[in-house]
Amino acid sequence: MKLSLDTKIIKPEKNSIKNAIILLHGYGGDGNDISAVTLNWKRFLPETIFLCPNGHEVCPINRNGFQWFDLEKDDPAYILEETIKAEKKLNFFINEIKSEFNLNNSEICLSGFSQGCMMSINLGLTAEENFNCIVGFSGKIIDKENISKRMKSKTKMLLIHGEQDEVVPPNRLLEAKDFLMRYKVNIETKMIKNCGHHIPVEASSIALNYIKKNLYI
Repeated sequence: MKLSLDTKIIKPEKNSIKNAIILLHGYGGDGNDISAVTLNWKRFLPETIFLCPNGHEVCPINRNGFQWFDLEKDDPAYILEETIKAEKKLNFFINEIKSEFNLNNSEICLSGFSQGCMMSINLGLTAEENFNCIVGFSGKIIDKENISKRMKSKTKMLLIHGEQDEVVPPNRLLEAKDFLMRYKVNIETKMIKNCGHHIPVEASSIALNYIKKNLYI
């Protein structure tokens, strides 16, 4: 199987594949980085395949890592244009996954950290039909005005953030919650105390319980 994005894949050890979690890394990271959360999750999700793609662009500040969109220009219009390009790449990738493993949107969870969280939110609100759920860590809504105009679906979400996040300020979580509630999206949030810009064990455990509740109904 050859996918359009270079991807780390973790398949169920014994069982057939009934659902998938697509994990999107943060700025300068890669699929191997974000796959660390699967070490615990896979024990409790025995029929789930995990797919951790590398971003389609090399990150200019870390040539060993990747990005979903460029941050070298502090220009909202440019960043929005780059995120829409990334959406197209990721939608193509998701369609490959659906075809390869005979899955529907309702059997796919999108999850991501930082930039990956931002992309997951965009994908979950602009798809033709809802995904099973979204689990986002340390992200935000990139452009509320734009996404409100392009919204086609209302995938339910859990967004988790560190209260001491120095990269994406924690008020971004509150802004996202307010926006999503106004658009009648089923949204749950959790602020993690004494946590910066990373995924602690507490956040990973909360996310796992949410995913189990939704993928294994």
